[in-house]
Amino acid sequence: MLGSRNIPPFPLCQLPAHATGRVCELKGDSEFCQRVREMGFGESTFVTKVAGTRTILCQVNGTRIALSHRAASQILVERIGTR
Repeated sequence: MLGSRNIPPFPLCQLPAHATGRVCELKGDSEFCQRVREMGFGESTFVTKVAGTRTILCQVNGTRIALSHRAASQILVERIGTR
């Protein structure tokens, strides 16, 4: 099941630990968007939040990446599944 009950996309920093989401939209200026795309956070990419609240540890395409809370707040995701 893609998405959860028609909930609108929300910031990656709000995804619960160990949950998976799909990147829906990138906010911020063009330099920020290009940089996070280069890191693997392109639209439609699946990302798992491993842990964190101030610094967010994520797993994207088999690689763990740490993001600041500010950066993670500009990556909008939809939760995949119910776990």
